[in-house]
Amino acid sequence: MKSLIILVSYHHNNTQKIAEVIAKGINAEIKTPQQINLEELNQYDIVGFGSGIYFWKHHKDLLELAEKLPQQINKKAFIFSTSANTENAPKFHSLLREKLQLKGYTIVDEFNCAGFNSWGPLKLVGGTKKDRPNSDDLKHAEEFALKLKQST
Repeated sequence: MKSLIILVSYHHNNTQKIAEVIAKGINAEIKTPQQINLEELNQYDIVGFGSGIYFWKHHKDLLELAEKLPQQINKKAFIFSTSANTENAPKFHSLLREKLQLKGYTIVDEFNCAGFNSWGPLKLVGGTKKDRPNSDDLKHAEEFALKLKQST
C-alpha cells in the first residue's frame, strides 16, 4: 500500500506527533500542502489529511488544497486532527470531509485527539491540554494506523 499524509502542523507540533506515528504504522510519506503536486496523488493507494483545528475547522491551507484536488473515483482517504475540544471532532472534520467527498474520495476513517492549545487569551494562563498528545494518544494513533493498514 503506497500512502501519503498531507499535514499542516506548526504551533506546538501536536498534529506532527500524531502524523509521524500514523506514517510509521502505514509506511507513509509526510508532505505539506505546498509540497503537493496534484498529479502525483494518483500514485497513492490512500491519502491522509491532517492539521490542528483552527476556528472549528482544519487549517486553511489544507482546505484550499482540498478544493484544488482533481476529481477521483473512490480514492481512499483518512482525516485526522488535534484540538482543544475533542467532543466535537466530527463537526470539526465536516468541512474537509465534505470537500474530499465531493472530489470522489472515500473516507475510510477519522482520528482526533487533544492537543496543547495556547491560542488567544489561553496564552495568559499557560494554555490548556499542556501534556497532549500524550503516550495514550500516541498509542491510539498507532491503533488507528493498524486499522487503516488492515482496511486497505
